[in-house]
Amino acid sequence: MIARIAENALKKISRSVPKFRGDFRAHELGWVRRTASTLVRPPSSDDAELVSLFDQPQTGQKTSPLSVTGIFQHPQLTTPAAFSALADSTLVRAQLLTERILRARESRSELFKVIKNLDRLSDLLCGVIDLAELLRNAHPDAQWVDCATDSYEKLCEFMNVLNTHVGLYEVLHTVLHDPEIVKSLSREALQTALIFWHDFEKSAIKLPPEQRERFVSLSSEILSVGHEFVTEASAPRPPVKIKPSELKGLKDQGMGARLQRQAFFTQKDLLVYPGSHQAYMIMRAAPDEEPRRKVYMAGHTSSAEQIDRLERLLNARAQLSRLVGWNSYAGMTLSDKMAKTPENVNHFLGTFLDRTTLVASKALHTLSLRKQAHLKSTSLPIIQAWDRDYYCSPEPPAPPVPLPPLSLGRVFMGLSRLFKHLYGITLRPVDVASSEVWHSDVHKLEVVDEDRGVVGWIYADLFARSGKSRGAAHYTVRCSRRTDDDDEAGDLRIPGTDEFVGPSIEFEAIKRHRLRGEHGEFQLPLVVLLCDFVPPSVARGPTILEWYEVQTLFHEMGHAMHSMIGRTEYHNVAGTRCATDFVELPSILMEHFLNSPKVLSLFDTDGSSIINQTGNHHEDPCRYIDTHNHILLSLLDQVYHSPSVLEPGFDSTTALANLYNTRGLIPHAPGTSFQTQFGHLFGYGATYYSYHFDRAIASHVWRKIFSADPLNRELGDKYKQEVLKYGGGRDPWLMLSALLDAPELEVGDAEAMREVGRWRMEDGVVPERH
Repeated sequence: MIARIAENALKKISRSVPKFRGDFRAHELGWVRRTASTLVRPPSSDDAELVSLFDQPQTGQKTSPLSVTGIFQHPQLTTPAAFSALADSTLVRAQLLTERILRARESRSELFKVIKNLDRLSDLLCGVIDLAELLRNAHPDAQWVDCATDSYEKLCEFMNVLNTHVGLYEVLHTVLHDPEIVKSLSREALQTALIFWHDFEKSAIKLPPEQRERFVSLSSEILSVGHEFVTEASAPRPPVKIKPSELKGLKDQGMGARLQRQAFFTQKDLLVYPGSHQAYMIMRAAPDEEPRRKVYMAGHTSSAEQIDRLERLLNARAQLSRLVGWNSYAGMTLSDKMAKTPENVNHFLGTFLDRTTLVASKALHTLSLRKQAHLKSTSLPIIQAWDRDYYCSPEPPAPPVPLPPLSLGRVFMGLSRLFKHLYGITLRPVDVASSEVWHSDVHKLEVVDEDRGVVGWIYADLFARSGKSRGAAHYTVRCSRRTDDDDEAGDLRIPGTDEFVGPSIEFEAIKRHRLRGEHGEFQLPLVVLLCDFVPPSVARGPTILEWYEVQTLFHEMGHAMHSMIGRTEYHNVAGTRCATDFVELPSILMEHFLNSPKVLSLFDTDGSSIINQTGNHHEDPCRYIDTHNHILLSLLDQVYHSPSVLEPGFDSTTALANLYNTRGLIPHAPGTSFQTQFGHLFGYGATYYSYHFDRAIASHVWRKIFSADPLNRELGDKYKQEVLKYGGGRDPWLMLSALLDAPELEVGDAEAMREVGRWRMEDGVVPERH
């Protein structure tokens, strides 16, 4: 496609944090102390400001009283109507730039500019589309949300036209088959060109008109049915009746005791909704197996309509892939990923499953012994799907060493100090102008490189509020690219339209900057972090984060640093715009740093009490059962996107049951159809393996590169130079092999995939975070 729209993170549910009144004195800065191998730098004045910014609500948002501007310092973006005008102006400029590219074969010099102009076209549209996606998820004003949604849909519609534009494809074909032009392309430019080429090839561009119409029809069906499927996947399910007698002996003394009293006084069956707090409590605390079985069955049973939606989605995808010459949807989707083929994915998952089965089986045996003791059985009972939480209650994630309460400001201070050690980069609070942000909770941070100066911006919208989307997300609102060679003078002009295209030209011009020590002019990255932490208050004090929230913040900041350091000359390969099965590596690796007491000492101005502790990487053994289950879901995803879905009589529930009964540890429960709640089948179709793949890589990188000396600047620079700086502009296998000094990985073949499957995953990393 011409652009990759709105790199949204999948949402995660947050819990409330305990109340805590904290006190931080900015002048109490510690002095330098030496660890085993790396000098720990003391906090800077900017670090102290970070603590004050996030932890002292009485100071409010830092606002510059003399500066009035619009969203992200764009002067014209002060009203919803102005945003709509920007979208209309951008659409006209995009149409004119498209026409310029279509005429490129009339001039040899223009052919040399085609790749640059295609990338400009992509950036022109994405600059407004990605901003619109943010605003419609974060802005509290309904008019802004409506205008952002309308603009998003309008520009996406035009982008969909470009995706199947035969004329653009033919011009690109001419460029890529001209040896002189290809030889003149930089590695980044060639990678960008190949991205466009592969996306066109997947869009039925070479098919006759009738078949292209069929492609468009199938694409629309996939989008429509997919959205219905995702909506229904999380829809409430009918309640299940639990008898009062089935609540005897509940281990939970809070909600469980209240439910028991209610049942005792009413002597009526309780209606328990799947997914509710009562349902979770019963699964964890009911000694009687029957109420747990009832709740599980109710939560994992689907309607015939939802099963039909899923199977129509899978069938349409399979037909679409056959239409453009692929054997399966997985084959088509994986062709430009690290995995390359479905066979390679199965090599990785098979090896990974075999390794995980060994430890997961031991954990399951422990559960069987617990169940045997509970039932006073003479034989070892089978663990059923509804037994897992009762016999091995999920443990909340915890830090590897005891820590004082961690305020949001202190965690940001730790992040900035960590980035200083690794990359020579710090986070610096900066005033915001009036109307620059959409809510007073939003804070602005400059990302400052010690050699280049300001290299980008992070806007932190971290507190829950009414109407704001839930969970955590990293929005790339603006990617990096070089702009001084845009040759805007060569763009087409229509007499009398200068005033109309003005908003778009002004919008683009403000985004251009020069970096200290670098030749040229650049568009610098701008990202937004959305979280839903409990806000600070004068009464409660600062926001105190639970450990899983600290992990979430480190994860999202891993994406942010990828965007900041991956400053490429081409928009389409900047930062996180890389292969789906590589993009989570930097974010998951960031979580691993939380396993080090040396890193945890950065949360405090005097970290001596933390730094000398030995990490206790305790791991709930039952989490291996969960990991095993997630691998099975990855295998199921491959089955559902294989040629088998086009076979007569394909049944998604039968496929699920066969997989779990042949390769699973816990048998499939007859009558259930959990696949209809597997919403990732739409957004991550054929690529659900990616998260485990990147978990394995991140664990290996942590163990081989950073674990012994996590604050080492030379190691940070190596990771920065071999991986982060390329964004998506280099083959990930080449980056990985250079980082690990492992030339055998360069090819990225089946053996390389098996090798990654053999890598051990470190403890302490929370699954399912995107």
